[in-house]
Amino acid sequence: MPGNPLDLRKYSTQTKNRLVWVGLALIGLLGLLLITLTYGTPAAGCGAVVFFAALLPVGLIILFLRLLQWIVDRSKRDD
Repeated sequence: MPGNPLDLRKYSTQTKNRLVWVGLALIGLLGLLLITLTYGTPAAGCGAVVFFAALLPVGLIILFLRLLQWIVDRSKRDD
């Protein structure tokens, strides 16, 4: 079968990323739905703020690690 060979590492990374994003979305939406049903809409709003505030440091760490990876890849290319 002619064509581009499948890069299994890239495919694996992409699949893991999708699973993490879908998992976080499910946890967030299901949690907010349960909070809304149990305590009401104002409490769900507070829950959403806390959920996104908890994700902020995680996002900053991921951004920092990707920046480091970009620097290392660029230095390898320059050598």
